[in-house]
Amino acid sequence: PSDSYFWHISGLHWDPSYDVGSNSASKCASSGGRPTPNAGRFGDYSCDSPWTLINSTLSAMRGILPDPDFIIWTGDITPHVPDEQLGVEPVYSAMGNHDYHPKNQMPPEKNNIYEQTANLWHGWLHAASKETFKIGGYYTEKLLYQTGFRVVVLNTNLYYDQNKLTENIKDPADQFSWADKVEEAKPSVLVYIIGHVPPGFFEKKRDKAWFRKEFNKRYIDLIQKYSAVIQGQFFGHHHTDSFRMFYSSKGIFNSATNSVTCCASFDPTPQIFNYSKLTVDIITYYMNLTYSNVVHERWEKAYRLTEAFRVPDASPTSMHRVMERISSDKCYLQKYYEFNSVNYDLTECHADCRVDHVCAMREVDFEAYEKCVVKEGGSFNAPVLFTLLLSLMLSLLCLN
Repeated sequence: PSDSYFWHISGLHWDPSYDVGSNSASKCASSGGRPTPNAGRFGDYSCDSPWTLINSTLSAMRGILPDPDFIIWTGDITPHVPDEQLGVEPVYSAMGNHDYHPKNQMPPEKNNIYEQTANLWHGWLHAASKETFKIGGYYTEKLLYQTGFRVVVLNTNLYYDQNKLTENIKDPADQFSWADKVEEAKPSVLVYIIGHVPPGFFEKKRDKAWFRKEFNKRYIDLIQKYSAVIQGQFFGHHHTDSFRMFYSSKGIFNSATNSVTCCASFDPTPQIFNYSKLTVDIITYYMNLTYSNVVHERWEKAYRLTEAFRVPDASPTSMHRVMERISSDKCYLQKYYEFNSVNYDLTECHADCRVDHVCAMREVDFEAYEKCVVKEGGSFNAPVLFTLLLSLMLSLLCLN
């Protein structure tokens, strides 16, 4: 295996209002008024992150892997984290839809938020990167420690279907044109794509796409055009741990991953990527929030991809194999489903659940996704009695 590693982290969502000592039934503004009776030092599942949790996450990263080659940070709170919390390694960071007010309305032209963030990230951005960032929140940098690699950081919030400012614009901030020129200028350089809002569909809600349809298609076209050099895509936003496959007429060429985050009922979960010219492995760590609040702070490994799904690496070919196992094997489906929420949701992933997850993983294109839902909806049915028996036996069968 390669001895090169990097971290992927996303969406820490700092809530400065969090106050565990408050007499109020809700300890945070982000709960929307819902009571938080189990709130503790490191937070509550109904709240965004207190600073103690953010600090614990970054400290755990330093303790687990103190010298990564770099850190990928895919948005939502990145402007608020001081440099000293992250160390000296380079950070390649994208803006999230919550890194601007009003949320989701990221502007498609020069704006004060881009200017101020570029200044705040001055230690992470070279001069040319600062200039494009000020135009639309995007940039490209050579990957330190890896010759022949670069990162292309996109402001995918411009393509979000909740962004009213880009609704009738063909190429917001000219980002597609810029990305195309970057790739044309360096046709042999391998690339990591980084963004916040991902293309495709949300696996936990059927038919929920993130991009507007026309932006989704144009993004897929860009990825397919440069499939020979794109080595990986990294996003946030979902608050779940999942991946997406990209296919062309020539076969499998890429996969995209989403890093789970700390709020919306899930435990905080940074991921380590072991890489060379392909992704060798993915190791996910998490804090059990309930245990840490009641007993003591504890971070532990959730899973290693190659061990959990019995594949040799995390290459696109292997990720395709993982997806097919999830699609066809109840045990792998349930295992993936529990990892998807960092073991928070341990209910059974039933037939409809399977369709939602498998089709979201398999098809990023709108039309292909719709066809998948129709096809898969009838491909995994079983008699009621068998389904009930299988549900009772599932936990025993999947231990092997």
